[in-house]
Amino acid sequence: MGFLGALADRLKQGIERSRQALGQGLDGLLPPGRVVDEGMLEDLEEVLVASDLGVREAAEFVSRVRAEAKRTVALSGQDVRALLRRFLEEALAGAAAPLNLDGAPSVILMLGVNGAGKTTSTGKLAALLRASGKSVLLAAADTFRAAAVEQLEVWGRRAGAAVIRQGAGADPAAVVFDAVKAAAARGVDVLLVDTAGRLHTKSNLMDELAKLRKVVARQLPGAPHECLMVLEASTGQNALAQARLFHETVGLTGLVLTKLDGTAKGGIVVRIYRELGVPIKLIGVGEQVEDLQPFDPKAFVDSLLSP
Repeated sequence: MGFLGALADRLKQGIERSRQALGQGLDGLLPPGRVVDEGMLEDLEEVLVASDLGVREAAEFVSRVRAEAKRTVALSGQDVRALLRRFLEEALAGAAAPLNLDGAPSVILMLGVNGAGKTTSTGKLAALLRASGKSVLLAAADTFRAAAVEQLEVWGRRAGAAVIRQGAGADPAAVVFDAVKAAAARGVDVLLVDTAGRLHTKSNLMDELAKLRKVVARQLPGAPHECLMVLEASTGQNALAQARLFHETVGLTGLVLTKLDGTAKGGIVVRIYRELGVPIKLIGVGEQVEDLQPFDPKAFVDSLLSP
């Protein structure tokens, strides 16, 4: 099996719960011979909302099916599935984008609330970049969460990337200042900054993150080159609310959706992209290093709707 085939298999396995939930819902609604009527359309909308596609998106798709049913008297369940595939592919058109690695060094801020998999995703991305031939430096700027620095150091050893750190409770801006200086001096390709997901002080987290962004920009014009927010897909509406707040404050350039293997609501991917308009750059579909993958909309839809 080729590399691309292995990636597709891991993606399919990673979103198995979502695939089964959506597939079973559609199978129950669209048995051979069932006529597309208003009752079926109402049930279809419920299935799509249950998959966390979103009320607006579900209603939009049902309207499309209704219009098609008027044009095609013998619209079949298979036709409805084909329409759904096309709808999802269109909804995610433009959702994918490569990482901006044009800087020297390229600075990537990893953002997100605690528990979303931010530090783990930072480590996996470091490994992914190292495997592609990039030199990587890690900055342990999450100085308030217990064991966050140690966790990042473990990932640094796995990926072969050094870690810039200070003591527990240190000023994150000071860590970032040192890390940017070190990355430039060492000629490193990529600096990954693991930021705080919450603070133990009365300071506002958004203010602290905006401060980090300014520290980076002052030292290295044009940086940071990426502000990636790590979101836990299974949290649904909470993930959207978090992303909006981070986007308004920091200006997100991309999203990393994690824990897609732990949710039966894969429709959230469509909803997040359509509501935020921020590219989905990476997705996490499992616990292994290689389960952090660049987002491919067509491969995602294929995996979600495959038998």
